[in-house]
Amino acid sequence: MKRDIRLAVLLLFVVCFSLALLTVWKVWSSRERALNEVNFHSLNLTQALDTYAEGIINQSSMLLLGLVERLEIDGSGPQQIERLRALVSNQQYLLSQLSGITIYNQAGDWLMSSNRPVKVGANSSDRAFFIHHRENPSREIFIGLPIRSRSTHEWVITVSRRFDHSDGRFAGVVAVTLGIENFLNVFGKLDLGQEGAIGLSYADGQLLVRYPFREQDMGRNFSTSPIYTRYLVDRSVGTASFASSLDGVERLYAFRKNEHLPLVTTVAMGKNEALATWRMEACLSAGVVLTLLFVIGGIGLRLIRDINRRAEAEAQLVIAREALLQTNERLELLASMDQLTGLANRRRFEEVLGTEVKRANRERTPLSLLLIDIDYFKLFNDTYGHVAGDEGLRVVSRVLQQCVKRPSDLAARYGGEELAVILPNTTEAGAVAVAERVLERLSHSNIAHRSSPYGRLTVSIGVAVMPVAQAQDAALALVEAADQALYEAKAEGRNRVAVYLALQQEQQPPGCQA
Repeated sequence: MKRDIRLAVLLLFVVCFSLALLTVWKVWSSRERALNEVNFHSLNLTQALDTYAEGIINQSSMLLLGLVERLEIDGSGPQQIERLRALVSNQQYLLSQLSGITIYNQAGDWLMSSNRPVKVGANSSDRAFFIHHRENPSREIFIGLPIRSRSTHEWVITVSRRFDHSDGRFAGVVAVTLGIENFLNVFGKLDLGQEGAIGLSYADGQLLVRYPFREQDMGRNFSTSPIYTRYLVDRSVGTASFASSLDGVERLYAFRKNEHLPLVTTVAMGKNEALATWRMEACLSAGVVLTLLFVIGGIGLRLIRDINRRAEAEAQLVIAREALLQTNERLELLASMDQLTGLANRRRFEEVLGTEVKRANRERTPLSLLLIDIDYFKLFNDTYGHVAGDEGLRVVSRVLQQCVKRPSDLAARYGGEELAVILPNTTEAGAVAVAERVLERLSHSNIAHRSSPYGRLTVSIGVAVMPVAQAQDAALALVEAADQALYEAKAEGRNRVAVYLALQQEQQPPGCQA
C-alpha cells in the first residue's frame, strides 16, 4: 500500500513538474516568436519607408535637374525667371510633400520663390545648403538639415543643386523645400502604438524627420545611439533592442541604410506594447495550467486517501494523455496547413516532394509536378480588393482539391498566388490530364475578372515529369523544370498548360535519342 502511495506521489510530481516545465518553455517560445514577428514586420516597414523617402528625394532631384539645365542654358534674367515660375507652378502639384521651390543668385539673393512674392533684400547666403554649394563645385544634390522656412515659417528639409555660369563659375542655387509635416503624413498613417516612433536621419546620425513630430528634436544628433555605434558599423540593415536616450523607454528597433543616399530609416516599437498580446496569452495559459495542476493535485490527494479507486484515476490520466496527444496532432496538422486556402503549406510541400523523389528513385517510378499561377492576380486584387482576391485564391484551391483525389497526391500553396501539385507515380499524360481538368473546372466556376483578357479568373500551369533514376538534386531540378514550363505557359498567353520536356531528354540513356 505504501509503495503504491509513493508511486502515486512520484507520478503526481513528475506530471506537475513536466507540465509546468512545458508551459514555461511554451510561454518563452511564444515570447521569442512574438519578438521575431515584430522585428520582421518592422524590417518590412523600414524597406517601405526607405523606398518612400528615396522616391521623394529622387523626384526632387529630377525637378531640380530640369530647372538647373534651363537656368544654365537660358540664363537667370527676369524673363527667364518668370518662365520658370510658370513652369514650377504647373509641376508643383506632382510632389505633395513640396513646400516650395526657391532660386538664389551667386550672392544668395532670392530670384524666385514658388509660394510667395520675393521680398526686396531677401537673402539666404547664411544657409548651410547655400554655403555648401558655394564652396563645393559638386553638381550632386545636397540634402540639408531641418530648418525653419523664412517664407512659410514651417520646418522644412532642403534638397538643392548649384548652377553655374558658362565658364564654370558659381551662379547660384536652386532649392526644393519639403515640409516636414507633409513628409510625415504617410508616417502618421502607420499604427506603431503609443510608444512607437519612426525616424529618418543622415548616416552620421543627424536627425532629419521623426514621427511623432516634436520641435525640440529638430537638429538632434543620434550618432552616439547604439544603432550608429554598434550595429551600422558592419551592416546596413538589422534589428536591436535598447532603452531610448530621449525618454528611457525600451524599444525594439529596426533600421535600414539606403543603398544610394546617405540616409538611415528607423522604426521603433515600445517593447512593452509589442509584448502586450503575448502577456495576455501567457497569463491565460498560466491560469489554465494552474487550474489543471490544481485538478491533478486534487485527484492525486484522493488517490492517496483512497487507493482502491486507483483504477479510475489511472483511466482519467489515460484520457488526459490521449487528449494531449490529439491536441499535439491537431497542432502538427495546423503547422503543415496554409490557413487561407486549406492546402498544405510550403514547408509540407518541400517535405513531401523530398520524400516522393526518394521513393521514385528507389522504386524507379515517374514523379510529376504541377506549378500553377493565377493569371493577372495583382490586377484582380487592384480591381476587386484583397478580400475578393483571398476568396478567388480559395476557389482555385477548392478546384485543385476536387481534381487531386488520390491519397498519395498533394496540393499545396507554394507562395503568394502560386500553387503546386505533387503527383507520385504519374506519367506526363496523367499529369497533363490533371492540369487540363483543373483548367476545365476553373472555367466552369466562371469567376469574373474584368481586368483579364479572358474576362474571368484563369490560371497558367507548368508540368514537369521526373523520369526514373533521376539525379541527386532531383527535387530542385523538378521544381525548376516546372517553373520553366509555367513561364512558357505565361509567355504563350496564359490560361493554358505547358510541359517541360528538357528534363526528360537530359535523363535519357545514350542511344535513346533519335
